[in-house]
Amino acid sequence: MAEGYKAERTISAVFKEQKQIDDVIRRLLDRGVPKDYISVMGRNFQSETRISGFLTKKDVILGGLKTGAIFGSLFGSFLSLLTGVGVLFIPFVGPVVAAGPIGAVLLGAASGAIAGSAGAGLVSVLTTLGMPEDKATIYQTRLEAGEFLLMAEIASDRTGEYQLLFESAGGEEIHTIDKALDHPCPGRCNSPDDLAPEVRTHLSKEAQGLFIERYNVVLNETNDEFTAEQSAWSAVREQFDEDENGVWSKAKVIA
Repeated sequence: MAEGYKAERTISAVFKEQKQIDDVIRRLLDRGVPKDYISVMGRNFQSETRISGFLTKKDVILGGLKTGAIFGSLFGSFLSLLTGVGVLFIPFVGPVVAAGPIGAVLLGAASGAIAGSAGAGLVSVLTTLGMPEDKATIYQTRLEAGEFLLMAEIASDRTGEYQLLFESAGGEEIHTIDKALDHPCPGRCNSPDDLAPEVRTHLSKEAQGLFIERYNVVLNETNDEFTAEQSAWSAVREQFDEDENGVWSKAKVIA
């Protein structure tokens, strides 16, 4: 996580072509937006790499895409710089490659942290973040059609600058919400207070401890918050079941 960076709003837009995404990421990085605050989603990234590691509504399967050679071959020079990558199954959309903090938000939604154990479509997730339902519906429809969604967390006093940047790069349906995305922890998690509220409120005290322990171990190994959060959720699901309120609190009996 970039120290001292001021993220107060999230600006988003739809782009029709992958090369536009690469161009926008380059320009955002050149203007000082850290890679930890840029998110991308898309269905039709061109690559010869076999994509594996799907996240379903109820399952987190580790493995598949990671940073490094596979990530680079899939995304190209600038997309390969983003933190965290996963292939998510989003209801009503299907399998989507997600990079950056939006992947962790969707991971929480599919695991019950935003929309309950049944899983959430993209519209539900985006409206929870503060986007109007009609705009979220357009985003979901266009993502389903094979276009790309890019989001950047920015300082409020630079909103106009980045809106012009998105427009000049071919962005459509540009929208800004008055908050940044939730990040799992600012680096290591030292206590439950460091967890994003959407995560913390759906874990019992014991599950919080397990989540934090696994998160920190994997973060130390990979320096990748998305991978660390994937592993932490997997550890919780291995040892706990959800109760009737959607809280991971029922300790499993290990035979």
